[in-house]
Amino acid sequence: MTYLHSIGEYFLMLKGVFGRMTKGSVLRNLIFKEINELIMGSLGIVAFLSFFIGAVVAIQTALNLNNPLIPKSLVAYAARQSVILEFAPTFISIIMAGKVGSFITSSIGSMRVTEQIDALEVMGINSKNYLIFPKITAMLTYPFVIAISMFLGIAGAYCAAVFGGFVTSDQFLTGLQDDFNGFHLTYAFIKTFLFSFILATVPAYHGYYMKGGALEVGEASTTSFVWTSVVLIITNYFVTQLLLS
Repeated sequence: MTYLHSIGEYFLMLKGVFGRMTKGSVLRNLIFKEINELIMGSLGIVAFLSFFIGAVVAIQTALNLNNPLIPKSLVAYAARQSVILEFAPTFISIIMAGKVGSFITSSIGSMRVTEQIDALEVMGINSKNYLIFPKITAMLTYPFVIAISMFLGIAGAYCAAVFGGFVTSDQFLTGLQDDFNGFHLTYAFIKTFLFSFILATVPAYHGYYMKGGALEVGEASTTSFVWTSVVLIITNYFVTQLLLS
């Protein structure tokens, strides 16, 4: 019953987010602020992880190609498929659940603890719209981050495979173009849009409805990361089943 109550409360929160809107000029400033904090502030860690995980995928694939009948270009093919289908949209989103999700939960939770949310309500401001809507809108630019992750993941695979002496540059580029299916990119970005909404709303829910003091803010951030990851993985399963099966 607790889970059903939480799910119902989450959807009621979403209804409130898109209810009475805050003044447009105020929302615009809040959205740009959230883009800077949530998206631009995450580019560094995303770029670092993407490049080196792409490199690791290429090296592991190359080291396991022991059969001389298997073309070396398969290294690039495997790296491309891994990065586009799962690594960039899903693995990076799990990382973002820890970084962005915890930030959203702790920032809203701190406002709840210090009664700033109550003050907004007293002033006649829709606190759900004021606090959560800018985060949802800012996270709509999240596919831009995933596009960068895909590019850097493949770039890392290229550097590791070619400069590591596993394949030639021509072999890598041949494998990169081999049997390319454009729908895989569409599938990846559909997932990413859904993930961006989850990354904005699930942590916001845990922050908005938390109770207690400073210690509970930390606990809410941990719980937020766990449940955001769970929802991301379940969503990933159903989207994959619907679009690729």
